[in-house]
Amino acid sequence: MSDAVRTALRGLGQTLMTLGVIVLLFCVYELKVTGLVTAREQDRLGDDLRASWADPAPRPTGADPVPVSSDIGEGIAVLHVPALADYDPWVVVEGTSVADLKAGPGHIPGTALPGEVGNVVLSGHRTTYGAPFERFGDLQPGGLVVLETRDRWLTYTITGSQIVAPTAIEVTYPVPGEQGAVPTERLLTLTTCHPKYSARQRLIVSATLTEDRDKADGPPAELEL
Repeated sequence: MSDAVRTALRGLGQTLMTLGVIVLLFCVYELKVTGLVTAREQDRLGDDLRASWADPAPRPTGADPVPVSSDIGEGIAVLHVPALADYDPWVVVEGTSVADLKAGPGHIPGTALPGEVGNVVLSGHRTTYGAPFERFGDLQPGGLVVLETRDRWLTYTITGSQIVAPTAIEVTYPVPGEQGAVPTERLLTLTTCHPKYSARQRLIVSATLTEDRDKADGPPAELEL
């Protein structure tokens, strides 16, 4: 083998090693550093949300209290998933822009608010930025998802899941799959990328409200706080 060939192979090897290091650093950033960014945002959102809930503003009354909307980027609820062991609660923000989802799961504006008749639609990352929906592929019918608001514990029971194209916006309709239909149920739709590390499809988890509990009565029995 000539010196020129040896030199070329040595240079190629060094280039490949450098590229490998760059890829490794990128992976560390995507999977670890972004999680730290989101953790800081979650701490801030949690503090802000608890402070707003402690404000002695008038509580809604009646059998169907009207939820209060929030500005884009602000926390609106806390997501608990008793169906997944050791799932840490997440503050849900209003909005699903790139910036919003870096802070945590997002509520799609224009869809129902937690507890309302219609379809509450939440979106979240399955990888990167804390991956709040990483394990949602494990959710099964009958499992519970709880949304905590200022005044209510809202327990939704999972009814099923499906894989759809990113363009399948019909899953976000007030009555999923039926554009223009008038809703009569209180539904929850959770959406995230599928498969992991890809945005080629969407994983959709559907649930129905099965318990609406006043905060004064304590959390649902299934929720360990």
